[in-house]
Amino acid sequence: MSTENIEEKVVGDSPIGSVKIANDVVATIAGLAASKIAGVTGMSGGVAGGIAELLGRKNLTKGVKVVVGEDNTTIDAYIIIEYGSSITKVATEVQESIKEAVETMTGLHANAVNVHVQGVAFPQEQPEPTEQ
Repeated sequence: MSTENIEEKVVGDSPIGSVKIANDVVATIAGLAASKIAGVTGMSGGVAGGIAELLGRKNLTKGVKVVVGEDNTTIDAYIIIEYGSSITKVATEVQESIKEAVETMTGLHANAVNVHVQGVAFPQEQPEPTEQ
């Protein structure tokens, strides 16, 4: 079972052509599945200088690394957790959500979904109203 990082995966051949899925498609599916879990405030583009870069929905693929093999895939998701959330509960839900979404939408087997918690987002302090 060799795993290699290829740009796209042929998932179906027929007499009239083939179906190929790009790695970025798998990464987008995984990123969207992760971001829908309660307690996940965003995806992380990595750690530069010790500070996690928080990415919005437009950059979901930046917080996900995908390695696609013959009929399986390994996915690494880099997430930011909301302060007060149970990290283990949120991470487990992210793993399950990504696995289900990728397998359902692509037909690839997700043999590993690794969740990397890159930071904790604290709630924004609301300024106290001033009396007038």
